[in-house]
Amino acid sequence: MRFRFGDYALDVDRRELFRGADLIPIGPQVFDLLAYLVMSRERVVTKDDLLDAVWGGRIVSESTLTSHINAVRKAIGDSGEEQSLIRTVARKGFRFIGEVEEIPQTPGKRTEIRISGEAGEHLPPNSPLAAPEGKVAAQPVSLTLPDKPSIAVLPFQNMSGDAEQDYFADGVVEDIITALSRMRWLFVIARNSSFTYKGRAVEIKQVGRDLGVRYVLEGSVRKAANRIRLTGQLIDASSGAHLWADRFDGTLEDIFDLQDQMATSVVGAIAPSLEQAEIERARCKPTESLGAYDYFLRGMANVHRWTRGATDEALQLFYKAIELDPNFASAYGMAAWCRIWRKLNGWTLDREQEMAEGARLAMRAVELGKDDAVALSRGGHALAWFVRDLDAAASFLDRALVLNPNLAAAWNLSGWVRAYRGELGLAIEHHARAMRLSPLDPAVYNMQVGTAFAHFLADRYEDASAWAQRALHEQPNYPAANRILAASKALAGHLAEAQRAMAILRQLDPALRISNLGELIPVRRPEHLAKFAEGLRLAGLPE
Repeated sequence: MRFRFGDYALDVDRRELFRGADLIPIGPQVFDLLAYLVMSRERVVTKDDLLDAVWGGRIVSESTLTSHINAVRKAIGDSGEEQSLIRTVARKGFRFIGEVEEIPQTPGKRTEIRISGEAGEHLPPNSPLAAPEGKVAAQPVSLTLPDKPSIAVLPFQNMSGDAEQDYFADGVVEDIITALSRMRWLFVIARNSSFTYKGRAVEIKQVGRDLGVRYVLEGSVRKAANRIRLTGQLIDASSGAHLWADRFDGTLEDIFDLQDQMATSVVGAIAPSLEQAEIERARCKPTESLGAYDYFLRGMANVHRWTRGATDEALQLFYKAIELDPNFASAYGMAAWCRIWRKLNGWTLDREQEMAEGARLAMRAVELGKDDAVALSRGGHALAWFVRDLDAAASFLDRALVLNPNLAAAWNLSGWVRAYRGELGLAIEHHARAMRLSPLDPAVYNMQVGTAFAHFLADRYEDASAWAQRALHEQPNYPAANRILAASKALAGHLAEAQRAMAILRQLDPALRISNLGELIPVRRPEHLAKFAEGLRLAGLPE
């Protein structure tokens, strides 16, 4: 279904918002909120309506709801003062008051193009890099199917009757995704994109089109005392046909075996001739301690919220997991990632202590996680940050991608490390791969900033600015995006825009100076750091 209001067109089926011919970047929940308001425009929509439709009935704070309403207004050129399209009805809710026209769907088409620069290859129509020469592409209208079996695992329903157990159901799904991802002949959509459908009634064929996959797995988790039941059904997204359904019962101690059984059954339904030996090789318990595993799942649930408070909470939960299992490699890797995220966002309190602890966590992660893609990718990336060992970082990330070629986070982190090493074309390729594996990722802004960074180092300042701006549409308060935007605009000669970006950056990271810039950019080539420093100096960053 497609709606037009003023200069805007909202395509609900393809989840796209246009102003004229320009695609407007918009986060998944912000899109859902806008779509619900437009489709409910004949009435006032209450807060409870929005919580049910957008957040699946979960309770969110007033500030969260307000920030999402403001984001919707900003995306469509409205504001809380004007309320020309979305009106706040005091003590009642909200109503979309713009004049809306329903219009017929027009199929889109993309063509293959060439991107200049070190990558120098033809990109397929579904590549996030596909765009006219010198321009940055919007997300593709539709994604073509990969040349191998492809699957998305949707969030399982928590049937335990306790919303506090959502983290457990989510963690089970994440582990099933990981088990499937280790099959090199499978293309598996990343967790962050699959989970944009959490709490929503979805049409499986549309999910297949949104994510560009042939198969979709959905199911439920029921946990009661020490018993657990997993149910699942595999659906052909192109036809809607059910290919397989089953349930798996056991005790909590059997959780890893139950996850493996489901993954094995799914694989068998997709490719019955698959050798059992490959399935056996893919099985790997992350820990023998169920208590450590529980803390790890709680930590991961907080990591995916991306906020300062959630990151601090995640870090403490990973430490608790390590306390119960001192050999839990993934917990070390994710704790190291939390240290990086704190530093990236200017949240560190004791620089020297954080650097030393980040290095310790990174080294333990790669030491313990020789066959753990999460530990190797997070730990390897942290080695680049805290130890400045770019060769080791690249090596561990390459190993992670061999173990799990579908791990979007590893492709993204590898893109950053490749850029640090000066391998700019490869960096862009790896970020593009991450975006294809997780096209709806709430943290896509980090992949976009990585792409911007590689373009910046390659002296493509207009491309770098455009990618940074796309990232800022997704996450306006991300210092890394503002750094690249300010430096790119300055070196491109757009000093007024550079200074505006710098003003925002100084608010987000008041401690940043030219003298400590190197702590945030572990690049190998001195000329790359010097160029970044010069751009930020021109934009107004103090020495």
